[in-house]
Amino acid sequence: MAGAGVTVVCAGSELQIRRAIENALREGCRGILSFGISGGLAPHLGPGTCVVARSVIADHGRYATHRAWAQSLIDMVRDAACGEGASAPGALRDISLADIAGADAPVACTNAKRMLYQKTGAVAVDMESHVAARIAAEYRVPFAALRVITDPSNRVLPPAALVATRREGTIDVAAITRSVIRRPGQLPTLFRLALDSWAARRTLVPSRRCLGANLGLPDLREHLADVA
Repeated sequence: MAGAGVTVVCAGSELQIRRAIENALREGCRGILSFGISGGLAPHLGPGTCVVARSVIADHGRYATHRAWAQSLIDMVRDAACGEGASAPGALRDISLADIAGADAPVACTNAKRMLYQKTGAVAVDMESHVAARIAAEYRVPFAALRVITDPSNRVLPPAALVATRREGTIDVAAITRSVIRRPGQLPTLFRLALDSWAARRTLVPSRRCLGANLGLPDLREHLADVA
């Protein structure tokens, strides 16, 4: 995500994310984009599927995204996919606008994913979008979210995946190793998740490239009515 005019806020606690975003806003940030991976909730979405949020649903409310920005993200990704032709990942051409759920903890089992899907109608879930959306609403700046599915709705997250990332976003190899030693039976599922993550990255990287320097954010003077 890094680039000229882009401030990257990656992982950390909710308080750390809030402080980092608020610092960026004080320095003149014009909009907040939640960009990354997510868990799948809708049964028809496989690894690598790209979703632009229509709204983000959390326990503390529903946050609509900036309509013009969301449409700009979809148009730019689809146009780039058409330009690349057969070499473009199919998931880029199939990008869709749908609701995303926000969760404060990983949604690891298939039953929890199914219940969240039935409760909210959201097609994907992540642990950052609802935090960013709430801050954007408080500060009245445009918000959008583009997320790519890693683990689909029928995939259980193995224990090693739940301890794999430190709070600051780096990979905790020691924690993964300890988890695998304690429960070696999770290795096949962990390998499957690695393949899912590869599929997600294959969509995520080119989708970032096609958004350009302003990340698809349209001219705000023309779309002030869309700001939440």
